[in-house]
Amino acid sequence: MDVRRAAERYRGGDPQAGIETRHAFSFGPHYEPDNLRFGAVIACNEERLAPGAGFGEHPHSHTEIVTWVVEGELTHRDSTGHETRVRPGDVQHLSAAAGVRHVEHNDGDVPLTFVQMWLTPRESGGDPSYDLVPGIADATPYAVPAAGAMLHVRRLEPGERTAVPDAAYVYVHVVRGEVRLAGEELRPGDAARITGARSLEAVATAPAELLLWEMAP
Repeated sequence: MDVRRAAERYRGGDPQAGIETRHAFSFGPHYEPDNLRFGAVIACNEERLAPGAGFGEHPHSHTEIVTWVVEGELTHRDSTGHETRVRPGDVQHLSAAAGVRHVEHNDGDVPLTFVQMWLTPRESGGDPSYDLVPGIADATPYAVPAAGAMLHVRRLEPGERTAVPDAAYVYVHVVRGEVRLAGEELRPGDAARITGARSLEAVATAPAELLLWEMAP
């Protein structure tokens, strides 16, 4: 298990434009040859947008993009005609496939925080697609078959336990709260990269919310 702390994330974005980003992986001008991916995950970005701030229209291709809103409301528009509002508890999935353009913006009057995770599909090409699951229930898995991955959302009370999936690769991101995992204390923004996970449990030491990616080889 490789633990990466929130403080180790690379700072990006454009603070003067109201955009603050924390990157967990090599990204853009910040190149880390030993930190390009884990399993299918190639990015886990913590984004903070001030009211009125956002990302103008920009392209993506050959990427599965999954977004989890922590607080606030995200406005999403894409070139396939979707325009949605993504709220805390919703899972948004944009499959860029051969190519798609989209806009992400904070149209609200309060700060917006979200976590965006990018996964590499097993095959390139195809048509872009969009999915939004409002208010996903705790412990309900969300499949991203194109990347051979499954997202598990867990919300835990202090002392509550959750099993870590037995899988070739598991990526655990702490959204909020604190958990103990294999002797390590994990706090908001911390992540654990687990290879060959077997019979592991995470225990909440404070009210917690976790995102766990279960990935095949």
